[in-house]
Amino acid sequence: MTRELFRENAESIRVKKEKTAVKNLERIIDAVFSISMEKGFQAMSMRDLCDESGLSMGGLYGYIKGKEELLALIQGQGRRMLERFLAESLTDLTDPFEKLDALIRAHVYLSEVARPWFFFSFMESRHLGKEDVSRAIAMEAATEKALSDLIEEGIDNNAFAPCDAELMAGLIKAMQQDWYLKRWKFKKRGTTVEQYADAVVDMAFARLARKEG
Repeated sequence: MTRELFRENAESIRVKKEKTAVKNLERIIDAVFSISMEKGFQAMSMRDLCDESGLSMGGLYGYIKGKEELLALIQGQGRRMLERFLAESLTDLTDPFEKLDALIRAHVYLSEVARPWFFFSFMESRHLGKEDVSRAIAMEAATEKALSDLIEEGIDNNAFAPCDAELMAGLIKAMQQDWYLKRWKFKKRGTTVEQYADAVVDMAFARLARKEG
């Protein structure tokens, strides 16, 4: 993810040596997530970011011009990562239940791998500026729409039982979010990511399966 971030924003990043840039961008982003968990992104100063990342102020400005640009970089890269991962999960699938299974699991598994980004995106969306909030909302709406579109398609093809597709998608989305927002709860219970994904899929299938007779 960080390597892609560098390559897609190479023109605005003054440090041109890829290996060094990727390493330091990872330090910067990890520092942002750490500080945000402690006191929030809006309360974070550039000095805080220097202290946490271990970079000097001059070194920091070799990668970003300020907090707003940094936020835009994180949001943009995260959105592209999520969209690509979800799209790839449906490649070569045609059966509605297999497609729904893949879409649900892709989101849960990705949120496990990239939990700091998911947690940051959800928690900080309440405190961002108007434009940043709009981007965060649009991203969440897009992933939920992918679910509702798939469910509507399954209903139209008589594969799924009739239901409110948007409501069903919202319920699935809420269960997906619960995994990374309340990770401590599932860790305490010893629930694995595979078990959790299985449970979300099972609940969705139980509601969408057509009843015989």
